[in-house]
Amino acid sequence: MKAMERAVLVYTTWPTTAEAEAAGRTLVERRLAACVNILPGMISHYRWEGEVERAEEAVMIVKTRASLADAVSAAVKELHRYTTPAILVISPESVEGAYLGWLLAETEHADK
Repeated sequence: MKAMERAVLVYTTWPTTAEAEAAGRTLVERRLAACVNILPGMISHYRWEGEVERAEEAVMIVKTRASLADAVSAAVKELHRYTTPAILVISPESVEGAYLGWLLAETEHADK
């Protein structure tokens, strides 16, 4: 475990729950994420190419280490059908120690 390594959350959205599940499993299999949470049934309103759009999507929250945030972002872009997927890296203020240890152990040998 690297000294000063910290956890981050990567927030992204997917057009379907099935796509989110497939991508989430891939992230965990590649050890880019210790855990992925998928929340189906979100409704989004946004402006795209000059028009206000509405879409039903699934939220994905990826729990990973900060040093893998760029690799997670690249994998999301690779796996996503959107031209511009939402990818936000969020740094939590604190993470419980045992959970952080588990997260770091599960992502230690990531396929970058």
